Amino acid sequence: MAIKDGLLAEFDHEMGTTRKLLERAPDDRLRWQPHPKSMTLGGVCTHLANLPNWGGSILADASYDLESAPPDIDARNSRADILSLFDESSRRTRAALDKSDAELVAPWTLKRGGHQLFTMPRVAAFRTFVLYHSVHHRGQLSVYLRLNDIPVPSIYGPSADEF
Repeated sequence: MAIKDGLLAEFDHEMGTTRKLLERAPDDRLRWQPHPKSMTLGGVCTHLANLPNWGGSILADASYDLESAPPDIDARNSRADILSLFDESSRRTRAALDKSDAELVAPWTLKRGGHQLFTMPRVAAFRTFVLYHSVHHRGQLSVYLRLNDIPVPSIYGPSADEF
């Protein structure tokens, strides 16, 4: 089995689960936040919807310099806009995963101001910055949903709301 095949299966599973949570975001609560230092519910959803786009850079370029990072995108104002961003970013990144094993294990470097922070195989960077990062913020979103009495869908097994 090629590395790509396993990575595609992981990507499809995690993005499908992420979409289930994004579908629960209520338009009338997107500005809600649990604490002044926390992202709003809409901000977390927008971040999750945009995360697959990070995969494009990892898969296409040998390095990324944080100094050239664009500013964070503004939180979307509706669930429909969030899902549209998510669907497009997921589709584009899934297509970019059509790489050979050699391309997926090639080194990828994260830099800041031209200084190398670390280097790891491209597949590891993709898992870390796209898949694991999505899992992290999905956990955050599931707590936001729970705090707003919105049923949490199953993620890796049944939730208290879905048996």
